[in-house]
Amino acid sequence: MTIQVPADAPTISAAVALAEPGDLVLVAPGVYHETVKIKTPQITLRGESRDKVVIDGQLQQADGVVVTAPGVAVENLTVENNTQNGVLVTGSARAAAGSPESGGDYDTGSEPVNFLNSFLVSYVTATRNGLYGIYAFSAQNGVIEDSYTSGGADSGIYVGQCKPCHIVVRDNIAELNAVGYEGTNASNDMYVVGNRLVGNRVGLTTDSDHQEKLLPQQGAVVAGNLVAANQQAATPEQADGGWGIGIGIDGGSSNQFLHNRVTGNVNAGLEITATQDVPPNDNQILDDVFAGNGLDVGWTFPNATVGQGNCVSGTGLATNPSGLTKTAACPATHQTQSPSGTWSAPTPPAGIPFTTVAAPPVQPQFPNAAGAPATVVPATPTMPDPAGIQVPTASLLAATALVQAS
Repeated sequence: MTIQVPADAPTISAAVALAEPGDLVLVAPGVYHETVKIKTPQITLRGESRDKVVIDGQLQQADGVVVTAPGVAVENLTVENNTQNGVLVTGSARAAAGSPESGGDYDTGSEPVNFLNSFLVSYVTATRNGLYGIYAFSAQNGVIEDSYTSGGADSGIYVGQCKPCHIVVRDNIAELNAVGYEGTNASNDMYVVGNRLVGNRVGLTTDSDHQEKLLPQQGAVVAGNLVAANQQAATPEQADGGWGIGIGIDGGSSNQFLHNRVTGNVNAGLEITATQDVPPNDNQILDDVFAGNGLDVGWTFPNATVGQGNCVSGTGLATNPSGLTKTAACPATHQTQSPSGTWSAPTPPAGIPFTTVAAPPVQPQFPNAAGAPATVVPATPTMPDPAGIQVPTASLLAATALVQAS
């Protein structure tokens, strides 16, 4: 059954309350001031127009859409001006209640890990949200695709606390965020592929964090992404002050970085470091294209925690310590201690309030949004084959000039 808003129900929340598994909630253009909480499994929430169906929190609501039921699809709409998240997908009751720590992470205390199984976020625009644009926390078997995030005061897209994740983040655009994509304690069958992470403060991070369960982070595949010009001044400033970094590995292990184009990041194209007492081990940097970065690849361990078994392959790379493509060439044995370097990082400019980040451009529509049936979300998504993922073409860099000039 299709439930139309406002024809059949005056608000999105009212329509969702009427919906049964398999139903489609189809929303007409308009601005909706509500938090939509989806507790019924296997329903589809879809806007008729991605840019004209707007869930606006007015800086008074914590979240735009909160999904706590399996098999739900959220499609073709805009979520903005929420104090925490645009779209939150979670199996954690505490996270759904909205109680983040000061750093933005959800410390769920003694709450047992409970995964939400199967979800889809597609053709969603999430802008000007106080923590994350699209946030999958304590969730498995999902896809975040064809979406656009900007103005995320912590991250545009965030995946946290899943092991194994069985999650694919693909073909999204993240710009003008503090961090474009962040994966914290997100491990095993975790794929970040074909995304455009341009004009943030930091493009992408894979990290371990004691504030979340399932430490340490490990086993992600980051492939075929465009990671460029991540030193945009007109962005929110994350608490850790990252700036000018394309890819950051902070206590993450056994990750593969393949066929990415990493260019024009003024601090470092890719940086590896430790998280407190969690070392980054056995990360592989293979067949990526680096150009125009302050430093292409840098490894630094200023404290006692030092990584092991990290390796990098490539030609003509500017690395610190120098010569990493020879001294730490792939494959490397786990026992090999990673050397540590130091370099001068540029001073980041002060950030701006997330509420003042530039408005997003109009984004592509979900095909036949008004006529297509409800989406059937698979119990387990198909994982990409890294071997078939190509390096993004250099021609895609032309649009970065618009970000840098804005």
